[in-house]
Amino acid sequence: MGIYLNGKKAFGVFQEDVAFTYYVDKTDILDELVPILELKNSRTRQEKTGRGKGLKYICITRPRRFGKTMIANMIASYLGKGVDSSGEFDRLKASGYEWYKKHLNQHNVIRITFNELPNEITTFEQYISRIKRLLMDDLLMEYQNVRIREDDSIWDALTKIYEYCDGEKFVFILDEWDFIYHQKFASQEDKDAFTKFLSTLLKDQPYVEMAYMTGILPISKYSSGSELNMFFEFSMATMEKYSEYFGFTDEEVDALYQRYIKLEEDPKVSRNDLRLWYNGYQTKSGRRLYNPRSVVGALEYNQIGSYWTNSGPYDEIYYYVKNDTANMREDIALMMSGTPVPANVQEYASVSMELKTKDEIFSAMVVYGFLSYADGCVSIPNKELMDKFAEMVRKRPDFGYIYRLAVESGKMLTATRKGDTDTMVELLERVHNTESPLTRYSDESELSKVITFVYLQAREYYDIRLEDRSGTGYVDYIFYPYKKEDDGIIIELKVDDTVDSAIRQIKDRKYALNFDGKLGEEPKCTGRILAVGIAYDRKDETKRHECKVEVLRERLK
Repeated sequence: MGIYLNGKKAFGVFQEDVAFTYYVDKTDILDELVPILELKNSRTRQEKTGRGKGLKYICITRPRRFGKTMIANMIASYLGKGVDSSGEFDRLKASGYEWYKKHLNQHNVIRITFNELPNEITTFEQYISRIKRLLMDDLLMEYQNVRIREDDSIWDALTKIYEYCDGEKFVFILDEWDFIYHQKFASQEDKDAFTKFLSTLLKDQPYVEMAYMTGILPISKYSSGSELNMFFEFSMATMEKYSEYFGFTDEEVDALYQRYIKLEEDPKVSRNDLRLWYNGYQTKSGRRLYNPRSVVGALEYNQIGSYWTNSGPYDEIYYYVKNDTANMREDIALMMSGTPVPANVQEYASVSMELKTKDEIFSAMVVYGFLSYADGCVSIPNKELMDKFAEMVRKRPDFGYIYRLAVESGKMLTATRKGDTDTMVELLERVHNTESPLTRYSDESELSKVITFVYLQAREYYDIRLEDRSGTGYVDYIFYPYKKEDDGIIIELKVDDTVDSAIRQIKDRKYALNFDGKLGEEPKCTGRILAVGIAYDRKDETKRHECKVEVLRERLK
């Protein structure tokens, strides 16, 4: 046993994780990994009577705080010889598999967390020397009968163990592999040296039983050669496999919420709150996931809040977009309005820290969890991130058009609530006459784009749905307030028709029924319900809009 080799630290942390009130059992991932550890003969594979050995180099990349370290500790605790972990695993899902006892605490595990940086370390040489020294100390202590010299390289020492100890092998669990790429003291030469270190340690080495590596950044295959090309990379955006183990599924959040309701005397978080605030990350398979840190924070502290975005050290979103605000501002405005934006996120590499193009910037933002990617488009996944984008825009006048939109859209929402149709018309026409492509309406969809922008800030206070099924039809826009006591808003658009026609449609098709909720549920809105009609006549050369606001229902008592 040692610091890295079959150590106790991972199990100690894992015990704390399992004891936590809102722990989610992800040990099913072990069923994906065990075949890697089981060598099947060729005849078995040819006869198709069993599963063959899996590919032994795995790299999982996910945004920070998405459960990477927790799962790495769990895997090390299950496989590692250093502790008896049966007391914990006997109560978890893994214990139900036929392979459970066979592999429990039966493997040599080298567990290295690369983001451990003592205060005295200020250079790459100090950083990598510490890692090598601690691992070598472990090997010397554990394998005293093997002729390992203190000046041997790590790979030479491991090779000696393999040769002199009847083919003894090691499972490498390497967490936060890309940590060094974020450190100011690491030069490009240092980063290349680190990549070379990993390659020499792991690539084509017979002592490697499995290498399981995690990080935020994908492994570069574009500008640093083929050092780590033995790894198969599994990112949230591009690979379906392993996707359900990082982040929370709907079913897992349902179970956590039931636990919360039973434990909390005065629950202040609704199930819908969790969905609106923290859901929205999408996997390659189309499955939507919740941010685990934020869900747990909301339940533990009985309060909705920005638990994930507030865990970063700086204004991270602005960090990525600051160098290209001119080209990105309209796309950001579209995403803030709820409209996905086309992007190519396939070619982002770990060494590409100088983000020059819009696709590179969006790709980085997907990798770091600020955007979700699906069907060739990027979008803002949830209200927690939407609030962060809105905050950035309000603080940054250099965002120009988006900044002005944010300011004007706040006025639009206020005017709508007050029924101030003159101000509403003025603001609509101001947006309509500003920048391309908002120059003219060809049909109702063009009008819809303007509405989307002019109510930009409303998304901080409302869950805004477009073409939502409501009553006996589909409403153009329906604003569900995050605070039930706020006004609910229904907007119907008309081109070459009247605002009275729009209001009549809202009433006739009973769009307001959506605020009542399903039978037996509490209403989604206890404030007023406002019907808003907006019309535009294409033949009017003055581009005049018409607006009408009517109260459908007063505030519930």
